[in-house]
Amino acid sequence: MAKITEAKILIISTNGFEQSELEFPRDQLRAKGAEVHVATLDGKAITGWEGTDWGREAEADLAVEDADATKYDALVIPGGQINPDILRTKPEVIALVRAFAHQGKAIAAVCHGPWVLIEAEIVAGREMTGYPSIRTDLKNAGARVVDVPVACDSAIITSRTPDDLEAFVAKIVEEVEEGRHNQKAA
Repeated sequence: MAKITEAKILIISTNGFEQSELEFPRDQLRAKGAEVHVATLDGKAITGWEGTDWGREAEADLAVEDADATKYDALVIPGGQINPDILRTKPEVIALVRAFAHQGKAIAAVCHGPWVLIEAEIVAGREMTGYPSIRTDLKNAGARVVDVPVACDSAIITSRTPDDLEAFVAKIVEEVEEGRHNQKAA
């Protein structure tokens, strides 16, 4: 069992992330004492999406290709429509998600973020939620779709919208503190 104050958490994102879905988990997890790094495709700052236009920048700590799943306790994938749609096309992102899954570490995706989990082929048989427009995608990939603020199945954590972020972060903390889990086929 680990403490959140000793945890290292990785957020992966690119331009077009839903502003609050990166900032709230990053800031709340840091406030709870976790060391949180943001990995982007090129290791450079990225710009969020807020409302109907581009939002604020988020600084990057490293590039996705330089991220090592063995050095982190959890992975967080913010939503927005643009961010996960780009991330799911990148082999280095999919490899990293699969590495976290194979190690039984917590993986948290919010809003459209579960698109990345679908591409990594780690959703079949799991209870999951997501933004309403991707629920059919989750179902078609074999997930058992529920409409709840946060769903968790074998350390795979999913939430629907920014309204669910408090429950999302609370579940990340809980799963990190529980430690590694036996993942279903990943």
